Amino acid sequence: MPRTTAATRPAKPDAPQARFRLRVTAGDVIAIGPGKIALLEAVARTGSITTAAKSLDMSYRRAWMLLDELNSQLKSPAVDSSKGGQHGGGTALTPVGERLVETYRRIETTAEKATATDMRALVRLLNR
Repeated sequence: MPRTTAATRPAKPDAPQARFRLRVTAGDVIAIGPGKIALLEAVARTGSITTAAKSLDMSYRRAWMLLDELNSQLKSPAVDSSKGGQHGGGTALTPVGERLVETYRRIETTAEKATATDMRALVRLLNR
């Protein structure tokens, strides 16, 4: 079981928290961000855009648009969909999609660890 430290311990529900929300933009478009990464993780877990969207309280149309937008920003697609048929269709992450999620989460973890002391100091300045 992982060790719980002050930096990793869950905060009380209404306690102030400092969080990173990494976004990579291309012009005015958020090419990579927390919502798209969460959607990729849900697709990887469920094998379905529909089920992934439902698990995130998102419409299928919104999920499809986010994935289409993401794929258009990448050199290679992050997801691969197969049409339904006798055995049904499905969606899976490509190696690029898997690498994207892994790299994004690694950057988040590295940034959180590197700034944990400063983040706690920042939160202590809040009136709560």
